[in-house]
Amino acid sequence: MAPLTTVILGSLLVYLTHAEKHGVQVIGHLKKGLNPPSASDLAFGSPHLMAAIKTGIVIGIIGLAEGIAVGRTFAMFKNYHIDGNKEMIAFGMMNIAGSCTSCYLTAGTGQALFYLPFDPLRMLLIVQNTRHFMEIFLLLAVTAGPFSRTAVNFNAGSRSAVSNIVMATAVMFTLLFLTPLFHYTPLVVLSSIIIAAMLGLLDYEAAIHLWKIDKFDFFICLGAYLGVVLGSVEIGNIPNSGIYRSMDQYQIANSVPGILILQIDAPVFFANASYLRERISRWIYEEEDRLKSAGEASLHYVIIDLSAVGSIDTSGISMLEELMKNVHRKGLQLVLANPQSEVMKKLDKSKLIDKIGQGWIFLTVGEAVSACNFMLHTCKSVHVAVDQNAEENKV
Repeated sequence: MAPLTTVILGSLLVYLTHAEKHGVQVIGHLKKGLNPPSASDLAFGSPHLMAAIKTGIVIGIIGLAEGIAVGRTFAMFKNYHIDGNKEMIAFGMMNIAGSCTSCYLTAGTGQALFYLPFDPLRMLLIVQNTRHFMEIFLLLAVTAGPFSRTAVNFNAGSRSAVSNIVMATAVMFTLLFLTPLFHYTPLVVLSSIIIAAMLGLLDYEAAIHLWKIDKFDFFICLGAYLGVVLGSVEIGNIPNSGIYRSMDQYQIANSVPGILILQIDAPVFFANASYLRERISRWIYEEEDRLKSAGEASLHYVIIDLSAVGSIDTSGISMLEELMKNVHRKGLQLVLANPQSEVMKKLDKSKLIDKIGQGWIFLTVGEAVSACNFMLHTCKSVHVAVDQNAEENKV
């Protein structure tokens, strides 16, 4: 009941105080309804089919290993056995069915909900003959969630796969009828629920054991943890040059007034698209708050350096489109710099280039910064001229 109470009280408090107008980030508008069937979107004749197969094999192996690892972790809490072969069959069948019903990838981190060694609910869903039943429940129950969802489910007292039936029904009812009620739910409330659940899963004893047995393994573990929690992607200008590098790596690098430059250092696909969107949005908010507190020039442009992005899938494109909309809502302009040829092809086919604007895509970060600075100075000059004319008219 604690998470539900937190959501209700947090939403009510934001609604009564209009906190969303004072910097508190809320969920905002949520579209009602279930995602449509996607079987017709499967393109086996696509020129990118082989690339998708190669990527799928690698991700499948990683997802299976992760799923079994997570399953064994939670199985230890309740002292039961996990059958790796059955888990592998479950992952495969869930993803085949889920690909036809607009599901996210079913990976191991969501499979730990909550654990019979082989989830009969998901298997039941897959063999149903009624298409409508599959559309509703496969979207909800087959879709994998993060490891944090498993933690929340565990802390809520779930002990069997029956919890999936209750959860799927509740989520379906919420998507169909209750989404407007979450408009004022603050994001910090959702974050606190996940953090509170995850804190109970931090295995301090295992870390201490690593330190005693093998200090090298301990530092690898610590480095991975700190990299996830504290990692940043902001880059700045090296003085007296047109070069832009990480501000953490190069301490002499300077931020550019009115411009936030962020670099993505990996391919953008379904596994990291949501994280990138949330991290970039949070970075923009933090930068705006910092500039406001320091009394510096307000933010006008957000430049995304795509030089290290070798590939992007439909989830990544959707992420960029949602990011563009969020940036525009804040009165800012999204700018892309140095996209690779493969990325440009995908952006062109998805018509995202037209939505962003051809004039806001540049070959280098330096060119993007120069164009943004030119626009800033031009707009400033126009505003000054308008103000002067207004004063003369008053006289």
